[in-house]
Amino acid sequence: MSDYVPLWTIELVCCALTLSVLDIARSSLPGTSARKEEIMEHTYENVAALAGRAAGPLASHLGPFVTLLIDQQYAASVIYIKITHALAFDRWVAKRGLVLADLGDTHIERYQHRSRCRRQRIRTETRRRERFEVMQLLQFLRSRAVCPARCVETTAADDLATQYGQHLQDNQGLATATIERYRTVARRFLHERFGRDKVDLRALRVGDVIAFVQHQTHCLQPPALKCVVTAMRSFLRYAQYRGEVASSLVASVPTVAAWTTTPAVPKAISPEHAQRAINSCDLSTGGGLRDHAVLLLLARLGLRAREIIELQFEDCDWESGHLRVRSKNRRKQLLPIPVDVGAAIAAYLQQGRPKSKDRHVFLRSMAPIRGLMPGSDAIGTIVRHALQRAKVDAPHRGSHQFRHALAVRMLQRGASLREIGEVLRHQSPQTTSIYARVDISALRSLAMPWPGGVR
Repeated sequence: MSDYVPLWTIELVCCALTLSVLDIARSSLPGTSARKEEIMEHTYENVAALAGRAAGPLASHLGPFVTLLIDQQYAASVIYIKITHALAFDRWVAKRGLVLADLGDTHIERYQHRSRCRRQRIRTETRRRERFEVMQLLQFLRSRAVCPARCVETTAADDLATQYGQHLQDNQGLATATIERYRTVARRFLHERFGRDKVDLRALRVGDVIAFVQHQTHCLQPPALKCVVTAMRSFLRYAQYRGEVASSLVASVPTVAAWTTTPAVPKAISPEHAQRAINSCDLSTGGGLRDHAVLLLLARLGLRAREIIELQFEDCDWESGHLRVRSKNRRKQLLPIPVDVGAAIAAYLQQGRPKSKDRHVFLRSMAPIRGLMPGSDAIGTIVRHALQRAKVDAPHRGSHQFRHALAVRMLQRGASLREIGEVLRHQSPQTTSIYARVDISALRSLAMPWPGGVR
């Protein structure tokens, strides 16, 4: 009886032997080792070892490139893909005897159209990804002065538009987005009038200005067309400042027809919907903590998107409970930090913010880890995602609706327009006056009864 072996034990042994034979057979198939390497969980150590295989001109630069990517908190698997593309590019550069000091965008184009060993059609997405990775490597080499800086050919119109933008920044202190918008209009006007030739502002005539504005009416709606007209007046005043055009040319810019004499009623998100969007953030993740703090800054303090993006550590005075905000025209203003806003910012800084040398308060949640890009729609994206999570059908998807909601809430609680303007940091009372049309119930009480109507 002691020598008896149960039948189920024999079956288990047979199954194990069968699986072992299958594993041996699979390992002997061609390409199996490569597939194992693909599915292997990469670490920063084996990524650095992969970079050490380079034998071409890029060999001494791939190590620092890996270090930079690690500092920017890219995942090891992502860095592995980037270094794989870098090794292929290094072999191509070495095969053609290219010198890194001459490497530029034209070589990237030639690399993209190189002949492949495999007679297989390469997907467009694969080519796009390859170009992105190689261009990132080229930018790194340029930052180390290994390759020449990118040469951008400009025209006289481009140069004058750049000088105009610098003038707006130095002398008028406009917001970055406004300067870029005005500069784009000026560049477009100069290109249509002078092309690639020399720019002679003294040759401008009234007909040139009117023709440009009329041409814009075919592709722009009235609100956007008003911005073009404002930018044109600004640029021509700059030309007058240079002494190259007369004041009559500035006055010749046509006005845009408007069917109303007052601005539209601001579209504000309701308090219930705003709170639902705030509550939709997942506070167990770093991204959720960041979004929660951003939405509270929008809802409680009415900050603009650009003002949130530009916040830095030095702007948070925790002892006095104030926040330094960089408003329009480079003005710095102190705002009190509400308790819930301060707690949300502190929670993000302590538990959710990635480690980075960047001094901005709010960072990207994905590599490369850095501050949110100025002029981007990063804050608007946070708002849109929050509204989607909360299943809120808001008036629109931008971040400014929270600013409007704060003004409407203050108005309904009895605040004066002057007080609202101070909180929203308006420079002109006319800007705040648009909220006078919001409180319809209060306006009804001021309306006179219609003669002969029902009392």
